[in-house]
Amino acid sequence: MEPLSFQEYICSLDPTTLPRVLRICAGVYFQGSVYEISGNECCLSTGDLLKVMAVALQKVICEDMVTGQTTELPPTFKAQPHCPTGLFQPAPAPRLKKTLQTPFLEGGPQQGLTLHQALGQWDRRPQPLLCPAIGPHALLLHPVYEVHAVMHLRRDVVKIPSTLEVDVEDVTEKAQHVHFARSLLLSEVLRMEEALPAQAEILEGPAGPAIFESAWVSRLQRGQQLQLHSCSHACWVLTSAPSSSRHFLLSSAYQGRFRRRPRQFTGVQELAAGLQPGQRLHVVVTRDCEGRGDNVPPLGVGDRLEAQGLQGDGPDARLLCHHHGGEEEEGEELLLPLDLGGSFVEEMCDSKKYGLAELLERQPLPCEVRVVAADPGLERDVLGTLPALRLEARLDQPVLVGSFCQEPAEGFEIPPRWLDFSIMLSERPVHPLAPCTRRCRVEELTEAFYYQLLAQLPDALAPPPPRPPKRAQAGTSPGGRHPSTPGSSSVVFPSLREKKQSLDYGWGEDGLQGGGGEQSRAETRTEKAQVFLLLCFI
Repeated sequence: MEPLSFQEYICSLDPTTLPRVLRICAGVYFQGSVYEISGNECCLSTGDLLKVMAVALQKVICEDMVTGQTTELPPTFKAQPHCPTGLFQPAPAPRLKKTLQTPFLEGGPQQGLTLHQALGQWDRRPQPLLCPAIGPHALLLHPVYEVHAVMHLRRDVVKIPSTLEVDVEDVTEKAQHVHFARSLLLSEVLRMEEALPAQAEILEGPAGPAIFESAWVSRLQRGQQLQLHSCSHACWVLTSAPSSSRHFLLSSAYQGRFRRRPRQFTGVQELAAGLQPGQRLHVVVTRDCEGRGDNVPPLGVGDRLEAQGLQGDGPDARLLCHHHGGEEEEGEELLLPLDLGGSFVEEMCDSKKYGLAELLERQPLPCEVRVVAADPGLERDVLGTLPALRLEARLDQPVLVGSFCQEPAEGFEIPPRWLDFSIMLSERPVHPLAPCTRRCRVEELTEAFYYQLLAQLPDALAPPPPRPPKRAQAGTSPGGRHPSTPGSSSVVFPSLREKKQSLDYGWGEDGLQGGGGEQSRAETRTEKAQVFLLLCFI
């Protein structure tokens, strides 16, 4: 078949023969923003193949052969009810007048053609027609079709107007063996489990900022060959290291051992949030807290409290606590307001080593732990080098288990909902054995992605936000010290008492170690005096 213009080919195409494969013979098309907005953007170059799947009539440009004026007809144009004047008739020979005074063909108006029938008479060129509903002169019909086609490495069906100025050649018979490879997103592959395992080539790497600090993520670039082995479901624990501001996803397959650490609470509100239904929480006061009249006595460093539960609702809610007395003193019941400050640490004696599954079963999240035995399957377990970890929330995500073709035995888990990019599946053979994914047991997160995850967590799972600073009382700064006078230095020096607490009330393996009572209060008064003298010389 000799090449034809795209318009000529589409207008003479029999829809019952679809699909048809066309080859672009001449012309390059790159449409601008109009087609890009409507989803029709495409680029056709000489030699490209196009598989036409469907053709839809968009409109018909009706040209008056005498005046040259044009009228746009919708695809639904037809005669008015009980009136045949909307039908088309072939125009008579050119020697006769092209007006309605010319008699119709044999059979009268009832033998006229509908718009679609008239277009079906197309023979390379538009034929002159008459239609009384449009005008008295002969008309030429120029249909405009929307062509739905498939192209190589395109994810979606391409929509092209038939008026595209390119020449095409029908190569359907010669192209029976041609396979139009389709671009896929990893999120689409998740729904194609029957197609796995398969080898794939990355067409476009991940867009946007990185989510993992792992080296394998940086290798996900255009042209990289992957092996996709299977779909799976990953169970992770969102984990933070408070001392270093690092964040991790901890896989349920992690084999390290943990030991619980006492929880710390800043203020009564955090203490109330740490209570579990039906349980009581034993804590030790680690910072002096001023009282509020006769109902709320002051709390001193070393005082022991047993938080029992909330009483009341709304702004009047109070935390019921039992204040343990000394050896010769009786305890008392306290109702502490939730906006009361202070600092508390959990009193516990638990030296048991837990696996991750057992820990999650026995301990509600969030909780604080430290790794006491590294994962033996990891070359370097970074969690074992950190003094403390905070297990914050559980996350479940569908993943694709993949590996690089150069390293088929070393696998990784790709979460397409977080890390999506386009690939092309191939029919090349895949390594028969599933890869080992042990290096994915600990994935370090970028800081931006960590906070993005926090924003996506339900309120019940997200860790509580930092407590706002305590309101300053009259004549004092928020920290309880007197404000600096004008002209004095704005540098705040840590108190000697705070330095001493960091030594006397350190962490032990089984809980908080330290003293309390009258001796501590006496030391506090002495240290406050030392701080006052120090501030006088600043």
